[in-house]
Amino acid sequence: MNQHKTAPTNSTAYPIAGLTRRIAAMVYDLFLLAAIVMAYALTVITPLRFAFYGMPSSDSSWVGFPLMVNIALMTGLAFILCGYFFICWRKQGQSMGMKAWRLKLQQSSGELASVSQCWQRSLLAPVSLAFFGLGYLWCLIPPNRGCVHDRLTGTQVVTLPKSK
Repeated sequence: MNQHKTAPTNSTAYPIAGLTRRIAAMVYDLFLLAAIVMAYALTVITPLRFAFYGMPSSDSSWVGFPLMVNIALMTGLAFILCGYFFICWRKQGQSMGMKAWRLKLQQSSGELASVSQCWQRSLLAPVSLAFFGLGYLWCLIPPNRGCVHDRLTGTQVVTLPKSK
């Protein structure tokens, strides 16, 4: 059996996660994402600044990178942040925030999300949030209470029971 799949469970065994719990998990994950951004700045952006401009003096301002370098840096940062979620979702179906709030990403069959579903979700979820959160507010609409990116990727976020 593939190590990245869990035994299929009844998709109705766990309730679909509500908006409040999803937002709480997102806030928790934001702290970890901030640390990832700081590490990226320290290990990638700062050395590039020194390579391009040398040590800054007290009387000069730091000039921005050329446009193509900025695009490459932002693409790299987006890849790193999406990669965090991809690894978490593909490995066990939960990011750190999702673990704390007992949420799990899965297919409707109960299996972990596929490789393409994980990448699609990691790219679509920020878009759902960017448009005034409308993609997330969609989960308030019955009957299945899924966010837009849940529906587009064929996945669901469920609430797990409390452990004893």
